[in-house]
Amino acid sequence: MLDREGFRPNVGIILLNGRNQVFWGKRLRTHSWQFPQGGIKYGETPEQAMFRELHEEVGLMPDHVQIVARTRDWLRYEVPDHFIRKDARGHYRGQKQIWFLLRLTGRDSDMNLRATDHPEFDAWRWNDYWVPLEMVIEFKRGVYEMALTELARYLPRVNHHNRYLRAGMRDRRADPHMDEASPPADTAAG
Repeated sequence: MLDREGFRPNVGIILLNGRNQVFWGKRLRTHSWQFPQGGIKYGETPEQAMFRELHEEVGLMPDHVQIVARTRDWLRYEVPDHFIRKDARGHYRGQKQIWFLLRLTGRDSDMNLRATDHPEFDAWRWNDYWVPLEMVIEFKRGVYEMALTELARYLPRVNHHNRYLRAGMRDRRADPHMDEASPPADTAAG
């Protein structure tokens, strides 16, 4: 199903873990890595297609993720002729995509790259948020940059607080004048 300009409707998925790292999948039997993505079938909404593709490519169900945001409009990329099947050349130009930013609420072990008979990926890893721009195939780089940039403002804040590291904190019990709402005093010599 192509639009009048030769673009196939598609969804892209940026899946985050608790450290705001992104899922990065290695395409089956290649050295090419990418985000999960796939076509929107006739009658599907972008959200329905996203959940179908999420299951087909990563093995996750809707209750394993939370939708954080999506792109406002279609983002497009053109596919170079040498990547287009000969029978599609002349009318197929590329893909137009709605991108979804998802937060994994399940566990890494919930992922199953063999959830269907037609796996897309044979390996995966977590990458820092912007790393895929350096690694994705050249013709997709622009759409990845647009999607990552538009969705970056929705990244959840990551709390790196470690309750076992209390360096520089004053013992509140030792100072009866310290108010409970006061910030900890700086104990560094100055």
